[in-house]
Amino acid sequence: MYLVCGEALFDCFSENEVGGQASKVNFKAIAGGSPFNVAVGLRRLGVNAALFAGLSTDYLGRRLQQVLCEEGVRTDYVLDFDAPTTLAMVALGANGSPHYSFRGEGCADRQLQLAHLPELNDEVRGLHIGSFSLVVQPIADTLLALVRRESGKRLVSLDPNVRLNPEPNIELWRSRIAELVKHADLIKVSDEDLSLLYPDGDPHSVIEGWLEHRCQLVFLTRGGQGATVFSRRHGSWSTPASLTVIADTVGAGDTFQAALIAWLTERQLDSVEGLKQLNREQIDAMLKFAIAAAALTCSKTGPDLPYRHQLEMR
Repeated sequence: MYLVCGEALFDCFSENEVGGQASKVNFKAIAGGSPFNVAVGLRRLGVNAALFAGLSTDYLGRRLQQVLCEEGVRTDYVLDFDAPTTLAMVALGANGSPHYSFRGEGCADRQLQLAHLPELNDEVRGLHIGSFSLVVQPIADTLLALVRRESGKRLVSLDPNVRLNPEPNIELWRSRIAELVKHADLIKVSDEDLSLLYPDGDPHSVIEGWLEHRCQLVFLTRGGQGATVFSRRHGSWSTPASLTVIADTVGAGDTFQAALIAWLTERQLDSVEGLKQLNREQIDAMLKFAIAAAALTCSKTGPDLPYRHQLEMR
């Protein structure tokens, strides 16, 4: 089982009507949040998953709980809080890329504290962390403590998924990511994340620095340009994106992340030692599987992550 840790919220997409009244804005709300999406994506790809998160006792929080149950994501590690549910207001750019504005201060998914850290047994094969839960308090320090405690015992994957709206202090992001990469075995990062974190840095140099710690693989996603993998043992190479008609790119990175973990799990390589055993051909197959999965999400509106049967030929 994989334990995914972090925020759970509702993405609110505006549905503007041509000629409609300016005083009225219609919204379509979809359950999401990067860790939430990864957990759901893992289940859809056939991997047992649980979410370690705080959920509100309000109406939207109960809906998030219902989604987890319907998707088969275990809720053993979910805690209830009498606080609001985070809302992410989403506007889509011309190329389908999302732009977020968060309403999350004091919300339930930020409330996890050190006292809430669970004890993990051997059933938990790995942990995944990412997005703004890495930097907003108190959950940020809670997740850092969890990763420090479990690093080396089970596979740890990281996706920075930088979001400056909930935390605009980029120096805080840099310092926290720099600490977390010391404990991660697998990292997925977008070119947009790197440009925000290190606008004057060379992406290859940054990633090579990450590989000097315990990390074995770093996947750099580049939107329509495909993705590049950096392996400590086998060097780096790129693969182009799959051809698809893009509806939007919401959830594509989360799909990519879930697909990487699913590929490893299917082959019983979802462990620290398993990652070290991968040869170049296996890593390339893993990369192509993740690219194909992300392309399916891009062909649909919102974070509608694919099911395993949709990738049977991959």
